[in-house]
Amino acid sequence: MFNRIVIAALLSFCFGAAYAAESIQIKGSDTIVNLSQSWAERFMEDNPDDFIAVTGGGSGTGIASLISGTCDIANASRTIKEKEIALAKERGINPYEIKVGLDGLAVVVNPKNPVDRLTESQLSDIFTGKISNWKDAGGEDKKIVILSREVNSGTHVYFKEHILRRNDPKSREEFAPSALLMPSSQAIADEVSGNPAAIGYYGMGYISDSQKALKIAKDENSEYASPTIENVMSGKYPISRPLYIYTNGEPKGLVKKFVDFILSEDGQRIVLETDFVPIN
Repeated sequence: MFNRIVIAALLSFCFGAAYAAESIQIKGSDTIVNLSQSWAERFMEDNPDDFIAVTGGGSGTGIASLISGTCDIANASRTIKEKEIALAKERGINPYEIKVGLDGLAVVVNPKNPVDRLTESQLSDIFTGKISNWKDAGGEDKKIVILSREVNSGTHVYFKEHILRRNDPKSREEFAPSALLMPSSQAIADEVSGNPAAIGYYGMGYISDSQKALKIAKDENSEYASPTIENVMSGKYPISRPLYIYTNGEPKGLVKKFVDFILSEDGQRIVLETDFVPIN
């Protein structure tokens, strides 16, 4: 009886270890969590013996998980910070960056809002609180409700640096104290759908008929453009960014197999199908 228990335990351990070796944990950016899930589902259809788990939580969460060794791939809608690289190396982790697509960052309002276009300067003034009523931006006499992603979000960081601070490293502009910090891009989409005074931002893959994506221009003398795949590819839409994944060193084994799929023609077709822009 004892021997059978020992053998069963050893078999369980061995099979458990083998299973763990054929699985991938992905964490990070909410912007591309749906894209990653689509990649994972398609990959597992073709590789039924492999398992890929995908969770969101924000770019900062994904990178922190990579540093702590609790995920194999970190999704990020921003580049890794120098202090994160230093911390990773202290813990024996070597972050390896791979660009997997491009994204236009949509600024959205409720469809009932008559405003349909803004400049980057107007956006900065709205999200920092300098413009607090829609009538001062071409809309109705309503107090603006500002929606932002939380601070661990790569989308939050990008929007602050590119729009609020206008790419000026000396700027210290911050979101208005009244801004509501939302836990996900979907939460912003849901709030904008039901609130005619709200304004928010998220990756253009989240745009639906329940929100209106604004046309954006760098300044009053520039062309206004909508967040579409064509406009991101051509550079007409001014708020666009690369999307990344990070691994511990160059990908190997199953992680490499999955990354190769992401960068393949089939993988990049899924990027297009989910309303992002392929890298090729």
